[in-house]
Amino acid sequence: MTDVVGIFGDGILAERVEEDLSNDYQVIKKADVHSEVSESLRLALVLHDTWKPAVHLQAEKVFRDRGIPWLRGFIAFGQGIIGPFVQPNRRGCTQCADLRTLIAGNDRKDMWVLRQSLVAHHGLNGEDIWSSENGLGFMASFLTKEVRQVLTGDQGLSQDHLYYIHMKTLATSSHYVLPDGKCPLCSALPDDSSLRARITLKPSSKLSPTSFRTRSMEELKKVLPRTYLDSRTGLMNGSVPDFDSPFADVTVNLPLFIGDEATAGRTHSYEESEITAILEGLERHCGYSPQGVRPVIRDCYFNREGEALYPPKVGVHQRAQYEKEDFPFQPFDPEQPMDWVWGWSFTQNRAILVPQLLAYYSFGCGGGFVYETSNGCAMGGSLEEAIFHGIMEIVERDAFLLTWYAQLPLPRIDPSTTQDRELQWMIHRMREVAGYELHLFNATMEHGIPAVWAIAKNIRSEGAHLICAAGAHLDPLRAVKSSIHELVGIIPMLDEGLTKEYDRAREMVTDATKVREMKDHSLLYCLPETETRLHFLLEGEQPVQRLDEAFPKIPVSMDITEDLTRILHPFQKRNLEVIVVNQTSPEVAQLGLHCVKVLIPGMLPMTFGHHLVRLEGLERVLHVPKELGYVSQSLTMNQLNPHPHPFP
Repeated sequence: MTDVVGIFGDGILAERVEEDLSNDYQVIKKADVHSEVSESLRLALVLHDTWKPAVHLQAEKVFRDRGIPWLRGFIAFGQGIIGPFVQPNRRGCTQCADLRTLIAGNDRKDMWVLRQSLVAHHGLNGEDIWSSENGLGFMASFLTKEVRQVLTGDQGLSQDHLYYIHMKTLATSSHYVLPDGKCPLCSALPDDSSLRARITLKPSSKLSPTSFRTRSMEELKKVLPRTYLDSRTGLMNGSVPDFDSPFADVTVNLPLFIGDEATAGRTHSYEESEITAILEGLERHCGYSPQGVRPVIRDCYFNREGEALYPPKVGVHQRAQYEKEDFPFQPFDPEQPMDWVWGWSFTQNRAILVPQLLAYYSFGCGGGFVYETSNGCAMGGSLEEAIFHGIMEIVERDAFLLTWYAQLPLPRIDPSTTQDRELQWMIHRMREVAGYELHLFNATMEHGIPAVWAIAKNIRSEGAHLICAAGAHLDPLRAVKSSIHELVGIIPMLDEGLTKEYDRAREMVTDATKVREMKDHSLLYCLPETETRLHFLLEGEQPVQRLDEAFPKIPVSMDITEDLTRILHPFQKRNLEVIVVNQTSPEVAQLGLHCVKVLIPGMLPMTFGHHLVRLEGLERVLHVPKELGYVSQSLTMNQLNPHPHPFP
């Protein structure tokens, strides 16, 4: 029996494809998809000589409802576009492709307005003015071949891909289309629930006892770029190596409708740095709003008290901050409705409701009762791996802030006391190529997880004067190396920023309210006159420790779940609740990756913008200095460092 192919559309492209297919298939041709569609169709083609997004939207609904696979071809702005091939019971559709293309483009806002207009007015009439006879003929030939491939049971080239054909030169490019996990046509997010939030830790083998990762870099190199990085349709649309950095840094761009978000990878290999940057981009993608579940609870804390985190436990802004006329947040009100998501409390061993604004972050936008960053967000090859690294990030930033606010005279660490050749090479290159000397301090807090505070001090005649960073890890060497990568990686950015914004940096020295953004914190300490604020570290007479003796020896195993379980105990012992929200999106889960947000109420959350400091309710910053022996009695809030922190 001859297969039946439907062609929906008009114009030269539709006519040529009809002519090419009529000898081998029964072709039913109609002008539009609104006409009655026969369920006998093996395949439908929607073909136009111009862009008609309203027709493609209608086709998605009609063909999916009738279980008919389909393929589109059209011309827009001198480009022939074919695909993706849509199967009715499979994720991924033309609307996913259009969204990816729209967001990846530099003109996304203008294109959004144009697309909405074309949907409302049923597209353009006639043919694309940049079209050509040769281009249309090439497209017809491509489409005909695709039809034959699909109907013989083979996978066509347009499966999961968009093809672009230049209508003058016939240059062709293929672009992978990652299904949109929130697409209303081909995907369905499950409702958030306490059952879905449950976390049962499972064995998760590491690559080696010292790797703390469960997926190899070689494996990730094969799949991450081709899945997530594409200039036309990628979740990330650009990768740029930084040849100014002493190390092999790479920046990857995560395009969002509101703007571009740059993420950095910092290693000794450009290839590995790109992979690291992509993973960082995936973490940001998962973290800015719920991607894997649909939140369903909006209620006030008063009604959910028995099953919810008490929000002020995470630290809030002080009353004086809330009372400022232009402050973008309101004090917590237990009777004010808010959105909630489910997380898992390892301390209580149960699901717990968490305010959505704490589980995810916006981009410094107002609303709610606090400003939340990506603090505690982490990616992993397993859920357990992601949780482990989320905890490490919280430890790192808490140690940095507690040191800063309490002005702790941390012990110095002498990095020359280790025989690790890579570390010595990094320090040497940092000095001889970048022009900075390293000052290293032991910032391990009362829980015993190794943490370091690192300062790069300029020995050149120009450029950023001081740069600060931190690291935390069960392996202290990893913490130190991570902090060095962070320090050196931002030198070019700070040098450029200081040149462009020197006058504003000077203003911030005397007016802390002008420290409003993340970059301002580092920029402020680029000036030599702010060095005195770090004299509690740089000029102190604190003891010097050997790197190989400075930190407590914490056993590690071949299973990261065992490492994770081991580090949970110190928090439980100190009544520091560990809560995990699973942020994993369908896009990330596709490759077996996981993303989480870890919250540990009581530990200091990182904030950017001096007006957004969150210390109210965090008594730990007052008592830990005494517990560690730095002071003889607990501090008061009035004794805390009043200056903006220098975290980059």
